[in-house]
Amino acid sequence: MSFNGLQDYIKALDAHHELQRINAFVNPVLEIAEVADRMVKNNGKALLFENTGTDFPLLINAFASDKRMAMAIGRDTIEEAGEEITSLFNSFGGEKGFFKKLATAPQMLRLIQIAPHRVRGRGTCQEVIMPAPDLSKLPVLKCWPYDGDRFVTLPLVHTRHPETMKTNLGMYRMQVMAPDTTGMHWHRHKTGARHFEAWKENKGGRMPVTVTLGGDPVYTYAATAPMPENMDEYLLAGFLRKRRVRLVRCLTNDLWVPEDSDFVIEGYVDTSEKPVVEGPFGDHTGFYSLADLYPLFHVTCITHRKNAVYPATIVGVPPMEDAWIGKTTEKIFAAPIKMAIAPEITDLHMPAEGVAHNLVLVTIDKKYPGQGMKVLGALFGAGQMMFSKYIVVLDKNVRTDDYKAVLVEILRNVKMWSDTLRLNGPLDVLDHSSNTFSFGGKLGIDATTKMPEELAGRPARLSVSNSSAGMTGTAFPDTRTFEIENHTITILPVKDESNMFDIDSLISSLPECYSSEGSIVVVMDKKARDLKPEVLLWLALSNTDPVRDMFTLREGGIVINACSKWGVVPEFPREWPNIVCSDMDTIKKVDEKWDSYGIGQLPASPSLMLNVLVSAGGASVNPKLQKTN
Repeated sequence: MSFNGLQDYIKALDAHHELQRINAFVNPVLEIAEVADRMVKNNGKALLFENTGTDFPLLINAFASDKRMAMAIGRDTIEEAGEEITSLFNSFGGEKGFFKKLATAPQMLRLIQIAPHRVRGRGTCQEVIMPAPDLSKLPVLKCWPYDGDRFVTLPLVHTRHPETMKTNLGMYRMQVMAPDTTGMHWHRHKTGARHFEAWKENKGGRMPVTVTLGGDPVYTYAATAPMPENMDEYLLAGFLRKRRVRLVRCLTNDLWVPEDSDFVIEGYVDTSEKPVVEGPFGDHTGFYSLADLYPLFHVTCITHRKNAVYPATIVGVPPMEDAWIGKTTEKIFAAPIKMAIAPEITDLHMPAEGVAHNLVLVTIDKKYPGQGMKVLGALFGAGQMMFSKYIVVLDKNVRTDDYKAVLVEILRNVKMWSDTLRLNGPLDVLDHSSNTFSFGGKLGIDATTKMPEELAGRPARLSVSNSSAGMTGTAFPDTRTFEIENHTITILPVKDESNMFDIDSLISSLPECYSSEGSIVVVMDKKARDLKPEVLLWLALSNTDPVRDMFTLREGGIVINACSKWGVVPEFPREWPNIVCSDMDTIKKVDEKWDSYGIGQLPASPSLMLNVLVSAGGASVNPKLQKTN
């Protein structure tokens, strides 16, 4: 099923009781984000804010459930799309057969029938032309207190390579700088950034860029999908909607965009222009991504449908709306990953607490010794999987969404000195834990059941750290302890903001019991002690560099330094970002106005629990440091 713009999708959401309308005025500055955060974390419906102080309503949380995500990609379930892709790959005989048979006439015909199609004339997206481009006419959100300004959060950014003429559809946040300019936050690893560098090197001058908003919601999903470079994202959109995407030419540049978009923002990036300071921004990691230099996008024209709806999302401490988008990607791209990288893979899952790139859980059909390590090596070098920080490989009978079962398998089958793969490599640019920007430690864990050959070659014990040699037996009264599979996992909340913290000194002062095999100590900030386990997991994954922060003690005990890395010995060389939370004034305002929204019982703000983690200092906790990037 396809949708003709967001109004069409809204009608479907209404018909399936997946939408709540809010008629009262809700401010796009902080207030809408606080309402949306409460709803998404309480399994709430999509929200249509009909009074935004502009001429346009705003749709948010449109993807934040399995049902809504399936509707957005035109299926009854998200698994259905994955099954179709798997069936397609299998019918072609895997990766090699896929590309070989794609070259034959019948398969090329199938491809042409879903390929995007350029049409003459103007599209519905060009019904109204703004007399002068003015982004202040749109209900652009400011999501979190320390955000640099308002941000367009669901932009579909169209670019083209200057030589190959290949186009790309990406999603890069846009900070509004003026009525006709924004930042263009494309990371160094993204195709948009590569197109920009190619324009700078080959042509120079103005690089055409067009941003669309809305249209068929499948376009938004396609912009986030990990498509191979030079493969058109609208080909995926056509496959999912079972109908080719109709493209129209922009009015002030020569890019082509879906004719059923809700908004079209045309313009350019000048490759000879100095970059501008963009950010901070409360990001999907749950931390602020800090101010940095990015290109300036100049708006030359804004057009829209007569009944246009402005789409938005918020990101922050998980789970957020992007968790369901990520889940869909798992299902759709499982077959290509399996066929192209490791055929033994039976399942792949990225828990929300891992914010897409911090934790990947994989199951395999293991047939020979060393196969788990083989898969780890393949995954760490595969496409966007190269940004993964922790990857765990498990037996095929383990459910990757049963996190307790996953932990049991790790504790049962893993010796840290023989069943792990530690390396340094590329990280997502939003990772804040590594000493160096976008580069740091990774850990692969082979948690499969070990075969006799693997057990025979495994050392009985390996001393990795001498820090335990001088243990003094200091008592730690505020610990939290979990007993699982003959292992003791201890949360040790010791770091505070008043003293410098030295992990080596701490390890030296641990009681002897923490050194023994079966003991795992997770060292955290004091203020994190009473948080829910899933929040502790998110925090530990976010704050650790596996190579730097994991210690195997003399007798086999493990210490993980999951503290924040500011105020430590030796001094952390980068700025450390703050936690993303609403401020108390916004929380109070939303509490007082909740009944006027007409969307049910008042839920507590998720930020109330998380505010204990917030430090003074704005988006950056230690802004005096100079960034290394």
